[in-house]
Amino acid sequence: MTVRYGVIGNPIAHSRSPLIHRAFAEQTGVDLDYMAILAPLDGFNATVAQFRSEGGLGLNVTVPFKAEAFALCATLSERAQRAGAVNTLIFPADSRSSDVSSDIRGDNTDGVGLLRDLAFHQIQLKGKKVLLLGAGGASRGVLAPLLAERPARLLIANRRAATAEQLATDFQDLADTQLGACALDTLPAEPFDLIINATSASLSGKQLPLPDALIGQNTTVYDMAYGRAPTVFMQWGAALGATAFDGLGMLVEQAAESFYLWHGIRPQTDHVRDLLKGSADLFGASRLG
Repeated sequence: MTVRYGVIGNPIAHSRSPLIHRAFAEQTGVDLDYMAILAPLDGFNATVAQFRSEGGLGLNVTVPFKAEAFALCATLSERAQRAGAVNTLIFPADSRSSDVSSDIRGDNTDGVGLLRDLAFHQIQLKGKKVLLLGAGGASRGVLAPLLAERPARLLIANRRAATAEQLATDFQDLADTQLGACALDTLPAEPFDLIINATSASLSGKQLPLPDALIGQNTTVYDMAYGRAPTVFMQWGAALGATAFDGLGMLVEQAAESFYLWHGIRPQTDHVRDLLKGSADLFGASRLG
């Protein structure tokens, strides 16, 4: 029996999720119909309701609807509650309720996707100095999993210091580490082991105003954005001697976690990574979705 799933966002034409989930389905033998769904900016709930009434069993959610998805859910996983955002909706198989929020479960797989990709690249966090750039939804979605790895220090830097400080306060109860916050223009001139770009700067080809002193002999830079060419953030780090990775692997790993939540099967991801890297239609710079 064919099961219906999809990814919802606006815009959505760029999404690699259909390619990823179809590859997972072929690998695991799941008879899957997975589609990209464009929702009007003012029509998220109605679009979800229509998809569900037609037998849809779950949705991935990408920008700009993760907060609306969070508000829509009847129940939330702990990681979704911490993130304040949902990227995976799960509908009960035996219900096509006219009440769009009835029994909908929400989860957020971005954090586990990031950690699994870091592990794939053999990047250890315990005892390390980590710099997280940005204090928006992308940072909030990964902060709890990052703290769980017990880095020695985690510093959040944002254009507006107050936003970074609030984020640090919100997660202070999870911090078995030195958790701090600052503005981008007051970053310390010292090296970090791992620098994660969770801002949207790479999507517009802009380089953040970062001091070169952030890069040391063993620094890794990681951009949540991805594209056919290295992002400007990756180019900056690599030019200073850092090892640089993009967020393509995070995209695959968070999708694998969603697939597991829906189907109870954890797919292998290596060949899907290779498939995406060879995809002729991977263009520009994109974020998860």
